This record gives sequence, structure tokens and C-alpha cells, in this order.
Amino acid sequence: MKANCWYGKRDVRVEDVPDPKILSPRDAIVKVTSTAICGSDLHLYNAYIPSLEKGDVLGHEFMGEVVEVGSAITNLAVGDRVVVPFPIACGHCRACHDELYSLCENSNPNAWMAEKLWGHSPAGLFGYSHLLGGYAGGQAEYVRVPFADVGPLKVPAGLDDEQVLFLSDILPTGYMGAEMCNLRGGEVVAVWGAGPVGQFAIASARLLGAERIVAIDRFPYRLQMAAEKAGATDIINYEEADVYETLLELTGGRGPDACIDAVGLESHAAGPLYAVDRTKQALMLETDRPLALRQAIRCCRNGGVVSVIGVYGGLIDHFPMGAIVNRNLTLRAGQCHVQRYMRTLLDRIQKGDLDPTFVITHRLPLSEAKSGYDMFLHKQDGCEKVVLKAA
Repeated sequence: MKANCWYGKRDVRVEDVPDPKILSPRDAIVKVTSTAICGSDLHLYNAYIPSLEKGDVLGHEFMGEVVEVGSAITNLAVGDRVVVPFPIACGHCRACHDELYSLCENSNPNAWMAEKLWGHSPAGLFGYSHLLGGYAGGQAEYVRVPFADVGPLKVPAGLDDEQVLFLSDILPTGYMGAEMCNLRGGEVVAVWGAGPVGQFAIASARLLGAERIVAIDRFPYRLQMAAEKAGATDIINYEEADVYETLLELTGGRGPDACIDAVGLESHAAGPLYAVDRTKQALMLETDRPLALRQAIRCCRNGGVVSVIGVYGGLIDHFPMGAIVNRNLTLRAGQCHVQRYMRTLLDRIQKGDLDPTFVITHRLPLSEAKSGYDMFLHKQDGCEKVVLKAA
């Protein structure tokens, strides 16, 4: 089969690789019909995530048709259309019992590697390094799906791929980011990053009752999408305005009730601290650039919530812990527990409350994955989200 494989920094290639096989009675094989390039895939593309090996198959946002099931699978049948969540979860451990699926205790066979870096291991993920299991990803014609009795969600008739594809990751991630803000209605929420996850965080904050939602980015086309499609009431281009001062002005001097970091470890900013972070990253004195996170903490009102759904991989410097402690801020973060949110969001889509397709700007065949990565990385041609068609 054909699959998009990693070979080094900014080097991905669509090549022939062996077809996946059933390895466990709880496995299924899915023929991929649609997959996507995620912003967190760019961290792999830029070689910021350790433990990738040449030839690893990338991709964790995918869906398709079941073509084979293991002997223990009773909830899926050959021919079912399914969307597959990016965290791999066993369904039986304590974390899964508590619906903390991205923290599954049994799905990362390389847990020892993650423990050395983070203290404890999260779940295994599709197509996201050997640190997180070494599982082949979904930018391929076929995928082996472990614990297929827990993860895949059947797609109801009448919905096309693009309406449900993002249930695999970015839509639930944006929703969880807004949910972690403890919104009760009437709040001001600021969202750093108007990429696809940021767009869905904005849309979700609106669904959950926020009164004013501020989108922060540096690309005009992203800010326009946030205002016209996602539901942002205000936009800030951080290259044209001081974010802190603008947010104070918008909120009568208090700051937003909640701030969502939808950027992660490769954030940008104007000023000398950005140069410091880039230098430390290059010298391996710091693994992540937390500029958006620092700014979100500074801008959040006293007693507010900072919700972090951007990907961070390791260590950061100049972290404003004093602001968190002395201003009684709540910091919440995490990889999304996708399985917890899929059905709720599917209902929203079916009712017409949400149309996730608005983020799609480019559609390419799987064979052009390299072009899609480059376009997304360099923000060419107004690129917001690339969907790859594998079939």
C-alpha cells in the first residue's frame, strides 16, 4: 500500500509499505478514505518530537471503511464507515473508566520511554513517534486500529467524510479546550492561535455560552475566518497591536475570564524573548517556545482559567509561575480524550449546530502529501487545513 513516511526534518515521502495485518483479536483494519494534516504533524515535520525513525508512517486524523475485524470485535462489521480517534485506548483501565482516554494505561508499548521524559506515560497515539507507541499512522491507504471495540465511531448515513473527519482530533480538541474554561455563560474568552484547533476552540466557546471571543493570530486570512466562520467577536493581529493592552481595553481593565493556548511549542512573537527562545531551542537548552502560553497567563484576569490544548513536548524556560500562584490562576491542559466527546459533537453536527468543514481550504490526493505539508507549514495560498484523499 501507499503511505506517507517520515525520513527526517521536512522530508516526507509517499512510498510503498507493507499492508497492515490483524495482530490481536481486538484489532480492525480500516481502508482510509480521508485523512488530514494536523498542526501537530508539523512538529514532527520540523523534527521537534523525539524518537521518530526513518520510514515511520505519519497521520492521526483519519477515517474510512472497515475491511477486516479481529475475532473479539462485535460492534463493527466489514463495510462500516468509521472515524477513528487519535488516542488509542483499551477501554478497561482506570483512566479509560474515568473517560481519560488519552491517558490509557495499556496502549503505549513504549511507556518506559515516556516515563523517562514525563514521569508517567500517556496513551499510545497513531503516527506520533515511538515515544507514544510507534503505531503506524493514517496518512496511508490502510491502517491497523488496535482496541477497535473502543475507538472507532460509526458514521451515520447521509454524512460525508468531511463533515465528520475532524471528530478524530481537532474538533474534540477545540471543544475540550473550551470546556476546560468552565464556561457558565457571558464570559470573555481569548484564543491564541487561529489555526484549525483555535477555530474550533472559538466555535466551541460560542456553543458553550461565551459572550465575547477574541481571536489572536498574525495571519489576516486566519483572523478573517475566525470572525466570519468560527464566531469570534473580536480579532487581534499581534504584529499590529499589543495583545495585553488591547485585551485590557476590551475587558475594562480586567482581562479575559479564560485564555486558550491553541498554539503550542512553535509559537511566534515580536520582541527579544522570541530570539532567546529560538536560540535556546537551537542549542537544546529548551525544547519548546512557550511565547503564547506566557502571554495567555499574563493577560488572563485574576482568578481566571488558562486552558492549554497546544502541543508541548518537553521543557520551557521563563515560565511565569509567580503569576499563577499570586493571581490565583487555574491552569488546565491535556491531550484530548476524543472518545469522550465524539458522540456529543456528532449530534451537534447532525443538528446543524456546527459545520466543521469551514476550516478546509485545500484537498489533495495522498500522493501529494509533501506539497500539503509545505503549503501548511509556510501558510501558502491561504492554507488553513489540508485534507488528503486516500481513496
